[in-house]
Amino acid sequence: MKVGCPKEIKPQEFRVGMTPNAAGEAVARGHEVIIESGAGLGAGFDNDAYVAAGARIVDTAEEVFATADMIVKVKEPQAVERKMLREGQLLFTYLHLAPDPDQTHDLLASGCTAIAYETVTDASGGLPLLAPMSEVAGRLAPQVGSWTLQKANGGRGVLMGGVPGVGPAKVVVIGGGVVGTHAAKIAAGMGADVTVLDRSLPRLRYLDDVFGAQFKNRYSTAGATAELIADADMVIGAVLIPGAAAPKLVSRAQLSTMKPGAVLVDVAIDQGGCFETSRATTHADPIYEVDGIMHYCVANMPGAVARTSTIALGNATMPFMLSLADKGWKQACQDDPHLLEGLNVHAGQLTYYAVGKALGIDVVSPNLVTKP
Repeated sequence: MKVGCPKEIKPQEFRVGMTPNAAGEAVARGHEVIIESGAGLGAGFDNDAYVAAGARIVDTAEEVFATADMIVKVKEPQAVERKMLREGQLLFTYLHLAPDPDQTHDLLASGCTAIAYETVTDASGGLPLLAPMSEVAGRLAPQVGSWTLQKANGGRGVLMGGVPGVGPAKVVVIGGGVVGTHAAKIAAGMGADVTVLDRSLPRLRYLDDVFGAQFKNRYSTAGATAELIADADMVIGAVLIPGAAAPKLVSRAQLSTMKPGAVLVDVAIDQGGCFETSRATTHADPIYEVDGIMHYCVANMPGAVARTSTIALGNATMPFMLSLADKGWKQACQDDPHLLEGLNVHAGQLTYYAVGKALGIDVVSPNLVTKP
């Protein structure tokens, strides 16, 4: 198979869809790998590293899209990239379609087959291709939140760990999954007073057993959320419903109950955000203020630490990428029901229920489109 990797063009996105190691693995299996010149520079991989792995370098994204049977990316294809997709071509990347009707309709119109990293599952019910970026984003959230909390950046001017005689920042993490757990670990490590909210009692028991007194946890209700955010210096939104739009858990009216200069960090912004006042920002202009509350809503947070993120993502995606290249998407999905969960679009049909529900589009079962 001809496997192509273009340079990411979303603003401030420095990751790359394939590492040289992944390219080398594909070449060793007899596949042809086509890399756009400079695609890996943001993550510290130059053209020579890909050439040494056996890949072919081309000058433009147009050449990659025109040549490749499978396109491997990081972020969802931008409008100009979607125009280059063609019928029968395979796209393997993050998509986050539920809050993005324009992208969804363009992918349907292209006739391509699109498999979304964020909805591929594993045997334990986890999301193995989302997890590495959730880990990165979770660990980044307190870091960027503490920067936003500084007075010069519009925040309350509160130090995360406090100092002797002055209490630490109060941090509320909504959601105790991968993002929330890593956010809580780092915030607690910075010395903050951390409380995690979640609706799964087994998850709360797990957090209590593993982390003990490092941070507190509470069962998530509207009342508990309202009580905690009113006293918080920072609120980290870490809620995920796989493939679906994120629920709005903090309303605009509730901002008036919060401390002026408090910070909201919305890690769920890729799925539309879990605060009513969230709107996607970029690393170039990451924060904004609404009703005296600072918002950090960068839609590709892991892009800020591109090398770490690229290697972590590549470790997770490479086995699936190789399976798709070795077998073709249809056979690979027939053989692996967890990969089949990643199928969102095929030949003008939507194949993921949560996206169809969010956008009001009819959905075809993925099992039907993979039948021989």
